[in-house]
Amino acid sequence: SLSKLQLKTGDLDPRLFSRLRHLQKLDLSDNLLDKFPNSLTLPDLRVLNCNNNKLEDVTALKQFPLLEELTYENNVYLTLNDDYKVMFLLQNLRLLNGKDITKLANHVRRVNSQKLTSKVTAHWKKFFSDQLPEKYTAEQVKSIKKKFLKSVQTNVVYGPSSLSEFTRWRVKMIAEEFLANSLGLELNSDTEPEEKTDEDEEESTESPREAAEEVAPVGDVSSYISNVTVTPSKRKRNHSKSSPGKKRSKTQANTEEEAEEDVSAEPLHFLQCHSKGNSREDFKTQLWSCVFEPVIDSGARKDPIVSSSRTVATCGGESVCLIDCETGTVLKKYKVATEEFFSVAWTTLTMVLSDSRKKAHNILAAAGRRGIVKLIHVAADFCYGEIKAHKKPIATVCFSPTQETHLFTASYDKRIALWDIGIPDCDYNFKASQLLVLETASIPLRIALVPTCPEQYLLAGCEDGCFAWNIKLDKGQKSRPFEAIFQFPSEESLTTSHRVDGLAFLNDDVVVSKSSKPGCIYLWSWSKSFDAKGKGCQRTMSAVILAELEWSTTDMSYLTLSTCPAKEYVFCGDEKGSVWMYNLSTYTSGWGSAKGKRSERRISPTQILTWPELRVNGEQPPEILVNNVVADPAFTYLVVLTSVNITAIWKKS
Repeated sequence: SLSKLQLKTGDLDPRLFSRLRHLQKLDLSDNLLDKFPNSLTLPDLRVLNCNNNKLEDVTALKQFPLLEELTYENNVYLTLNDDYKVMFLLQNLRLLNGKDITKLANHVRRVNSQKLTSKVTAHWKKFFSDQLPEKYTAEQVKSIKKKFLKSVQTNVVYGPSSLSEFTRWRVKMIAEEFLANSLGLELNSDTEPEEKTDEDEEESTESPREAAEEVAPVGDVSSYISNVTVTPSKRKRNHSKSSPGKKRSKTQANTEEEAEEDVSAEPLHFLQCHSKGNSREDFKTQLWSCVFEPVIDSGARKDPIVSSSRTVATCGGESVCLIDCETGTVLKKYKVATEEFFSVAWTTLTMVLSDSRKKAHNILAAAGRRGIVKLIHVAADFCYGEIKAHKKPIATVCFSPTQETHLFTASYDKRIALWDIGIPDCDYNFKASQLLVLETASIPLRIALVPTCPEQYLLAGCEDGCFAWNIKLDKGQKSRPFEAIFQFPSEESLTTSHRVDGLAFLNDDVVVSKSSKPGCIYLWSWSKSFDAKGKGCQRTMSAVILAELEWSTTDMSYLTLSTCPAKEYVFCGDEKGSVWMYNLSTYTSGWGSAKGKRSERRISPTQILTWPELRVNGEQPPEILVNNVVADPAFTYLVVLTSVNITAIWKKS
């Protein structure tokens, strides 16, 4: 009995309830529940009481297939239509709100379903069967499905008008089954839900646990690419399709390495852990962002040789994964079915525990297409809240290195927002607030805080240039235009207008940026380029170029770069699965001197790690783009994220 406890939906923790394998009776009456989480998984539940709540929907009850007795009286939003839905969904239901419904339920499941099925079929034959040509395109199928579903729900009528909502619900279900089974037209169930687009809707936060039911941690879901042959040699280009087979052992004993060159890093693991619906056939999910977990006494696994973390958070598709780079184990996995994650970032918060002790915990922020930031307390396996930060997708997020609760979110709405995410209490209550909005002229793609003054200046690479803002909070002005736009060399002259899709600091002063000029990565000086003494906003400044790095001549965008400041390395992947590595330790002291001169010649990569001859069941995966590549702070591991749902982990020899 969990009656009269003021319980809200978020308090029903799926991780706890899923362990109650033999629970048969559950009393949740006199609480504040507005819906049921989808994954309580009580496989033996027979009796459920949820009287006097605020339930709005009953369809989640289908997860209790053995339910025989159900009461939900005094839930003001539930109607006769909901009674019919549960009768259809729960095949063993005998008593509903104290009444025997066996006879009526049989009628609903059989007679009602037969009538509606014949009406749906007749509607297709009469109005739609001749609209589909013998040879049809995916676009034609999509269009006709949409028209048919709309038409059939509008026109197929059966029973009293008081049941019209239930009838439409069943008609849609039957029509989808009909299209899939009779015609072989599989329906995409992954269409995005309609988002509210009310322009006046305020950005808001939810706390503490509203988001808990949609983000579920999974056990060890290491999903290796199976039957792999790895050869760190020049990769042959091949367009053959691939399909993975059986899961291989973690020792990867069947990996063959034939080193044809001096390889300073060797391939360790190839993981396929972001698959949609855990499908092994998924070589389409794009992987976008990865960040190594900060090392604290608890939480991150340290590498035994260096004092650096070996756990990395990766994101792509509907999931965020936490991976142990040494073993290749996927330690945690969080999924949000309607999301596509683009960015992750770590911070370490000092939280007060229930016994009033203080302890440092790593918190992961994850964001993407829905414009919502998920806040995950990784050690507790718990997504404790979310911030509705933007109405459009979030391209990237980053935390301030000096203010642990300050989070920047850069969005397709052409704004970069600064949030204070607060510190959750022992019950995970937290309060987030927006501190600042930076107006951008075009979509921001990459952001970086200036290392010497991270509370004063932020740099952003955008679709149409590289910009800087003054972010000092004592200025009063909450919404700010950019302070400077930087000019770079172009074919004949200088230009400010170009896509900057790679941006990072190599050290306190040297900025590394990649633009749409093919084959070139620029290194330039922040201090020599930015004139802090000048007055006014939106000033144009020339980037003082220190060097150019030779890179792929592709015009492919969004293949981003990263740096390893402690080892003075720059990394950037290309359109052929290769990783270009630049060791710049011999150059940096010269650039830093007062007379620091520009390197005249383009600097070639120290080494190019070519994508291994990776054969999955004897075939190669499709064309591979490296979207991102990141090293841990000590450069022990290199994590490579691709466009084909493969995370490759290399280890420095």
